Amino acid sequence: MKRILFALLYLPFFVFAQDNLIERIEGNRTVEGYEFTEIVNHDATSVKNQGSSSTCWSYCTTSFLESEMIRMGKQPVNISEMYTVRKVYEDKAKKYVRLGGNLNFGQGGALPDVLYVIKKYGAVPYDLYTGLQPGQEINRHSEMESILRGIVDNVIKNENGTLSNSWQQGYYATLDAYLGAEMKEFTYNGKKYTPRTFADEVIGINPDNYVQLTSFVYQPTYEEVYIEVPDNWAWGTSYNLPLDEMMSTIDHALQNGHTVSWAADVSEKGFSVKSGIAKVPVRDWKQLSAEEQEQFFKGPTAELNVTPEIRQAQYDSYETTDDHGMHITGMAKDQNGNKYYIVKNSWGTKYGFDGYLYISEAYVRLKTIGILVHMDAIPKDLQKKIKW
Repeated sequence: MKRILFALLYLPFFVFAQDNLIERIEGNRTVEGYEFTEIVNHDATSVKNQGSSSTCWSYCTTSFLESEMIRMGKQPVNISEMYTVRKVYEDKAKKYVRLGGNLNFGQGGALPDVLYVIKKYGAVPYDLYTGLQPGQEINRHSEMESILRGIVDNVIKNENGTLSNSWQQGYYATLDAYLGAEMKEFTYNGKKYTPRTFADEVIGINPDNYVQLTSFVYQPTYEEVYIEVPDNWAWGTSYNLPLDEMMSTIDHALQNGHTVSWAADVSEKGFSVKSGIAKVPVRDWKQLSAEEQEQFFKGPTAELNVTPEIRQAQYDSYETTDDHGMHITGMAKDQNGNKYYIVKNSWGTKYGFDGYLYISEAYVRLKTIGILVHMDAIPKDLQKKIKW
């Protein structure tokens, strides 16, 4: 999932609790042409900024897990996104070399990668592993990515004729230089932890309780499938559902105290961070008149009736791509009764409404790549259909 840059808009509207660790969008909002009324909304930790890095997958699922801590009655922890990024870079490099470079190598990743790291390695607090060097305020990963890619590509060339493990030491040293040395032991709130014990004892989330769901007509329903996007480097699997049931799972989750980690395509004219709104026009954007385009974000409009076939066609034609990951925290309706999802982004508070957006139901139906939820968030009747 890759970061897309948009115009800026700053509109402050948060309420704060628990030493400002938890932030949530206000229930009812009036913005130009819209009156949003909250249906349901859940607490989340503060909006973060992924900076100049394509690490939204880490930010959105980390935010999701922090909300899971809140749901479980725990004091949420600000979990380090960059520790997860580092461990993914380590394992991705080994797999890339084993496959002779026939694997996507870069900053991107998938929603379950955070759970992959927690299960295999653990986690650390953000304050102890920011991934920032002195003087840095945001992530800037292009240079690091280029150097890391240069290392693994030259390892694959193998001009020595025999591959040693020494390349890994140099590779890790580069990660140390850009993200900071890996933390093997640290003190948090007066107690010593390792990443493993911190994840188990403080975060207390079992990665095996979470699943990714998707919806494509070319895959068998209710079965475990691969989402065929380049950033699925770990070859993580998802359960394929009919579109209506994927959407009903999102609603059921939100209505029963859960939030949702969401992978989607945001490189659409109907996705406007400036307006804080995302919708799907009835006709292709290029077919809209200049006046229709100008008025599109100034109030409720009719939207495309998204069928599974339309969704599949846009995926197959690259109109829907794996661009970005965000965190769905709630639902609202506009003055005409149209449903929108309240979505927390990771582009800082200057994007959207202090980092939140309203995404229409049609947009989520059309542009979702996958969702990550707790198994208990899935309706009971649907759980019986899924071939676990």
